[in-house]
Amino acid sequence: MSEYVDYGGGVTTATRDQTHTLFGQTMGLVAVTTGFFALGAYLGRNMTGGLAILWWIVAFVALIAMNFTVRRSQGLTVGLLFLVGVLLGLALAPTLAYYATVNPQAVWQAGGATALFIAGFGAAGYATRRDLAVVARLCFFALIALIIFGIVLIFVHIPHGDLIYSILGLVIFAGLTMYDFQRLRRTKNLDAAPLIAASIFLDALNVFLFFLRIFSRSSN
Repeated sequence: MSEYVDYGGGVTTATRDQTHTLFGQTMGLVAVTTGFFALGAYLGRNMTGGLAILWWIVAFVALIAMNFTVRRSQGLTVGLLFLVGVLLGLALAPTLAYYATVNPQAVWQAGGATALFIAGFGAAGYATRRDLAVVARLCFFALIALIIFGIVLIFVHIPHGDLIYSILGLVIFAGLTMYDFQRLRRTKNLDAAPLIAASIFLDALNVFLFFLRIFSRSSN
């Protein structure tokens, strides 16, 4: 089980050092995973969309495997995290290549907006003392509802449905981002760094995709 930091007046310097170390390790892993994602997106830029589905499945399996390896091998868990980055880059390569060709400005705008979004809501989650576990649970169920809504949009035309879908997604991941950064502050188990890094990376990736839909729509 994760141990939690007491942020009352009695917190010790050692605990602060552990928290800062975990933060540094986790964000470093997020940065490296993002680099592997970019590598995967570059390598798969000419790949067909059908093959991308395979990479989605393998990435999902690797994410599940991380939950089992984290207690056995830190190195293997980190390796799986980087593999997830590459696989998701390959999976999204056709989509990103399309936007980069048709509307490259939307890609850069989405990237900048994502950085500001994660920084803002991440800082809010890291700083708040209120327990965000309830918010995370609500966001999880809301995410399931959003997935169902996305499936409905495939078959039913809803005016501005794509924009509504993207905005709702950003709201949900604002809550999830705050929760993940609060976990980053409270957890002092350094072995948890790869799992938290995976969560934050997925937060940022989903936010980027939602912004990409919004900016590509606004520039049409």
